[in-house]
Amino acid sequence: MIHRRLLQLAGAVPWAIVVLGVGGILISALHIGFAFTLATMIAAIVNDQSELLPAFLVLAGVAAARGGAIWVREILAARLGVFVRIRIRRRLLDRLSGVPIAERDAGTTAATVLDGVEGLDPYYTRYLPQLLVTCVVPAGVVVLVWAHSPVSGIVLAVAVAGAVLVPRIWDARLLGNGRLRWERFARVTSDYGEALQQIPLLRAFGATGRTASGFAAETNALRNLTMSQLRMSLVETALSALAMQLGIVLAVIATIAAVANGHAQAATAVLVLMLAREAFRPVQELGTNWHAGYLGLSAVDGLDRLFSTPLTAYGNHASSACHGAVGISNVTYRYPSTSSGIVDLSLTIESGEIVAVIGPSGSGKSTLARLLEREVTPHQGTITVGGIPLHDFTHEARTRSVVVVPQDPVLFAWTVSENLRLYRPDASDEEIFDAARTAHLHDVVSRLPAGYGTVLAENGGQLSGGQRQRLAIARALLSPAPVLVLDEVTAALDLDTERLVMESIAAASRTRTVIVIAHRQTACTHATRWVAMRDGRITVRGDGAPAARNFTSARGRET
Repeated sequence: MIHRRLLQLAGAVPWAIVVLGVGGILISALHIGFAFTLATMIAAIVNDQSELLPAFLVLAGVAAARGGAIWVREILAARLGVFVRIRIRRRLLDRLSGVPIAERDAGTTAATVLDGVEGLDPYYTRYLPQLLVTCVVPAGVVVLVWAHSPVSGIVLAVAVAGAVLVPRIWDARLLGNGRLRWERFARVTSDYGEALQQIPLLRAFGATGRTASGFAAETNALRNLTMSQLRMSLVETALSALAMQLGIVLAVIATIAAVANGHAQAATAVLVLMLAREAFRPVQELGTNWHAGYLGLSAVDGLDRLFSTPLTAYGNHASSACHGAVGISNVTYRYPSTSSGIVDLSLTIESGEIVAVIGPSGSGKSTLARLLEREVTPHQGTITVGGIPLHDFTHEARTRSVVVVPQDPVLFAWTVSENLRLYRPDASDEEIFDAARTAHLHDVVSRLPAGYGTVLAENGGQLSGGQRQRLAIARALLSPAPVLVLDEVTAALDLDTERLVMESIAAASRTRTVIVIAHRQTACTHATRWVAMRDGRITVRGDGAPAARNFTSARGRET
């Protein structure tokens, strides 16, 4: 079964598939040559011919050549498989960086990128080349048999056609059900991954038993579906085997009948027996390779979904913003299938300002941060940074122009220094130490077993929430971006530490525009201006730091 989308994903490898196919035809030709030579030897033995040494030498030579050809094909297939997997995964990862946050499903994506792409290897390196072999070799063998026994050739042609076409009709049904199984498999994989990450939370709420029961039901349903697929596959295998065996038997019977009627020699029956097996060998291998590449075929919907997801479009402006002035004009964005987001928002921030954004939960504050980071794209309106429309920047230029520290920062299982160098891989040790001191993190890191060389657990598991936030702040301070957005980054800090951190950030960011999104007054004491948001709109504006009554009013509206 040729899938057009999978051929498109293969990209620049059709030549390799053709080479593998031609190699398979050569190997089949050697199989046929071996069978022909063996049949000739058997006929010579039956006829008491003594000169068998040349035939033995030819047989040995063909066997050696066949072994060498198979060895070369396997090496080429392995290299092609690696190339295809790397190429497709690279394209997928390049696209994933531009997929909007609302369109992401980490578990399903992981199943597609790992298991789905792995399943494409045998499809490209085994099934498609073997399909080319099956289109050529059986027809050639049928012609060869027909030349020695026309009746046997006709019988063999009908049997080969049945062995090739009937299972392919079954394959279409098998593939349709396989896609349903893949969707369920991807969903189970996603749920398992999410549950493994949240085991402490499940334990805290006593939900481990319920979750385990749910997974047991899901996996049992997946097992039943898999067994159903296996039963269908076994039926197809039985049909193919039946057609092959009947084809060989009927071809030999037809040849024996011809010999009995004097229309063919006895040696022809031996030759037909040998060649009939070679006519069905490519068909049998096609079925085997179909099942090997079945996982990749069933994952095609997931792959196609990832490749067809609209990406965030970037422009051609390759230089970062030369200053931190931010302009937001009549911007509207709504999350899919919800009414939350921001509506007709306009805000002008001069370079070097510290602007506090306050408001109740769900008022659109974090959406503003995501818009500046281009995690989401406004449905209308424009955003400029340094006087340049945000959508005109290339992806790299945008990251050098705006840096956002989110509410729940992500830390990698790298060393502390490697995490800090995420924005600036070339940052010196002194620059890292200075950024850590600004975030009041240096003493914390110094107490770790290997200091800045300590490898963090997954997402910084050995650090407290406040320490993780300070590490993310220090990481952002190393960025050269003229715009720094802090989205609730001190929520896990005590008031004294929060005050010290914000004072240090203000002192270190005199030439940088800082947007502080916060629920607490203590995080906004250094603001030069503030705005309050509600229902995606700016409702109140003021100069200086927001007063306590502004936060009280926001909480009152939230309740």
